[in-house]
Parts: sequence; structure tokens; C-alpha cells
Amino acid sequence: MSRRSGTCLRSCLVIFAIVSALGVCGPALYWRVKKTLRLGDSKSSCPPCICDCPPPLSLLKIAPGMNYGDTDCGSNDPDLKQEMEKQFVDLLTEELKLQEAVSEEHARHMNITFGEAKRVASQYQREAEKCIAATETCEEARERAQALLIKERKVTTLWEQRARQMGWEGE
Repeated sequence: MSRRSGTCLRSCLVIFAIVSALGVCGPALYWRVKKTLRLGDSKSSCPPCICDCPPPLSLLKIAPGMNYGDTDCGSNDPDLKQEMEKQFVDLLTEELKLQEAVSEEHARHMNITFGEAKRVASQYQREAEKCIAATETCEEARERAQALLIKERKVTTLWEQRARQMGWEGE
């Protein structure tokens, strides 16, 4: 019976996989086939469109007072003018200063993180030392208890021997 149910389950899984694959890939295949069939029939589908669009507007018609051939663009902006007058060496110097500032910030962050890590490690070390001390104390107490137990067993054995000598037969 289990072999039959296993075969049935396997068949159901195969059918489910096929249906799932068709559900995922089916629409894409349908539209691709439909598009290919449409391309073959494109000669008879519709005539070319006739467009009555006006010609594109030029900048001279939109703003006739502007002089677009002027190479002095942005000369009225003092910040842009100052930036454009900088020499290549000045630009490289400024870039190096920025990189230095970034590296200093990174180093500062790294030092803070390193200090925090040292503090946490120190705290863990203190906790570990406390645990070691507690373990040693427990071990010493266990050893004392074991010695007392051995001593108590010897005393018990001695009393039992005396009791047997006096006539006690035990349990």
C-alpha cells in the first residue's frame, strides 16, 4: 500500500511541477508567439500613419534676446569664477587635504573603537578571574567534603567492627 501511495504522491508532484512551470512561463511564451504571428501579418494590419506635427522649436525662437554664442557663460557668478581660476596644483592640494581629513576621522573612529574593545576585553578578563576564583573555592570545598566523608566512613567502619565484636549481627 505504501508503494502505491508513494507512486501517487510522485505523480501528483510531477503534475504540480508541470502546471507550475506552465503558469510561470506560459504567459511569456504566449505573448512571444502572438507577437511573432503579428509581425508576419504586419503588411495587412494597418497603413502607415500620417503625422501633421509642427517643426521643433529652436532656442532662438523661444528666447530671441539671448546670445547663445557667448563663451563668457557664468562669468557673473563669483564662486564659479573663483573655482575656475584655481590652478591644477591648488586643486590637487585641496583634494589631498580632504583625503587627509577623511583619514584622520577614520583613525579617530578606529581609536575610539579600539579603546572600547580594550575596555570590554578587560571587563571580560575580570569576570573570568572571578569565575576562576569561585571555581577554585568550590573545588577546595569539594576536596574538604571528600576528606571528611572518607574520615566519617573510617569512623563508621570502626564503630561497626566494635558493634560486631559486641555481638551485633547487622542488617
